Amino acid sequence: MKEIVKITDQDFGIVPAVSTNEPTIRLGARGIVLNDKGEIALIYKAVKNEYKLPGGGVEDGEDAQQAFRRECEEELGCIVNVIRELGVANEHKSQENFRQSSFVYEAKKTVTLESDYLTDKEKAEGTKCLWLPKLQALDKMKRSFRSLKASQYDSVYRTKFMALRDIRILEYYINK
Repeated sequence: MKEIVKITDQDFGIVPAVSTNEPTIRLGARGIVLNDKGEIALIYKAVKNEYKLPGGGVEDGEDAQQAFRRECEEELGCIVNVIRELGVANEHKSQENFRQSSFVYEAKKTVTLESDYLTDKEKAEGTKCLWLPKLQALDKMKRSFRSLKASQYDSVYRTKFMALRDIRILEYYINK
């Protein structure tokens, strides 16, 4: 898949840390989920004032598409049909010696489940799902970026990476 987004410390005016260690590498899966009205799903985390796209890490024994579908069930409370691959979003967090590559998809909501399956961490961060028109979603993401907060699980540094990654993914999707 082609790289559609790359986020590094330089995007935030941070001089990259020099590390002699091999970085921790994580694979993720995330993307754009559309409902019947053409609205997209956003995850809002009240504690961090963060709007993000649905998705998360790829677990042992699953491929990226399986991980994306699982994350949609957990975070959105719905089953999705993956329409297509959009590309890869790469994050290079030198301050944490960490790299993440996320496979990015476009999907359609097909079935609403009786409930979501949020983790205790997601519940503690005040996580909820919103369905918004694309441009309104992008506006909310950009406005909240200026006032992101840390949580007991994520620093502002880490949250900024996730937020900017998802802003750029949505911009790519809108402008494609």
